[in-house]
Amino acid sequence: MSTNVELRYADWRDYYELTKPKVVMLIVFTAVVGMFLSVPGLPGIDALLFGTLGIGLAASSAAVFNHVLDARIDIHMLRTKSRPLPEGRLSETKALQFASVLGVVSMLILWFLVNPLTAVLTFGSLIGYAVVYTVFLKRATPQNIVIGGAAGAAPPVLGWAAVTGQLHSDALLLFLIIFVWTPPHFWALAIARKDEYAKVGIPMLPVTHGEAFTRLNILLYTILLLVISIMPYLTGMSGLIYLVTALGTGGWFLWLTVEMYRRPEDTKLPMRTFSYSITYLAALFAAFLIDHYLTIRLSFEIVS
Repeated sequence: MSTNVELRYADWRDYYELTKPKVVMLIVFTAVVGMFLSVPGLPGIDALLFGTLGIGLAASSAAVFNHVLDARIDIHMLRTKSRPLPEGRLSETKALQFASVLGVVSMLILWFLVNPLTAVLTFGSLIGYAVVYTVFLKRATPQNIVIGGAAGAAPPVLGWAAVTGQLHSDALLLFLIIFVWTPPHFWALAIARKDEYAKVGIPMLPVTHGEAFTRLNILLYTILLLVISIMPYLTGMSGLIYLVTALGTGGWFLWLTVEMYRRPEDTKLPMRTFSYSITYLAALFAAFLIDHYLTIRLSFEIVS
């Protein structure tokens, strides 16, 4: 009896792992920030609840499809060989069924309980990541993560559309920040895992063009990211709280990439930069949220 319980629990954990929960949490967080930024007050509870659920399930579905499509290369990479599919803890058929259920449920929720625009945009993002990036771009070009990054940058736009039913230039600015953030974020990891990508024939930039070229591109993209991250303040979308956060966290990100470029012999810097880049994005979007509502409160007190 106890053995059966342990097996059922292990299966549940395997399905959960397939959804890449840490990645999905960051995706959902940026989508939720987009929801709150789309209105001066609070978003409607239905749009917030069902929009978050639908976008989260869609992101989870894309992650599971990614596991299935990459299973044959994951088994050869240290970072991924212990995943449920390479280890044989779940079959590809079960994983595909799971991904399909998640995807269908997410689309039904978004279409009928949120709005068709959000459903269409989310479906496009799912296909962009699970099929266009994973099946084609990832194996075709060292610019895979740049082109495919559009799918990963979509969540704030999806969140905005879930609440307002339309697109807005401010939402596209949020998209641009994540889009430009993606290459330095992922290329830092690619440097640390260069030999593994080379082993399985994935043309990541460090494999095809060398580490020095990749480090230079990481630095240049981070400079561009710092400039773009200031734009919400310049356009009046956000205030001083956001600006200070963007300059502080972005400045540290830039320093790390400068050190990566200057000190290629330090093998710990790429993973340190990769890890910090996640913290950077989370802090930046948290600052968006804090700045948005603190500014509204201060404005209300001044008017009162």
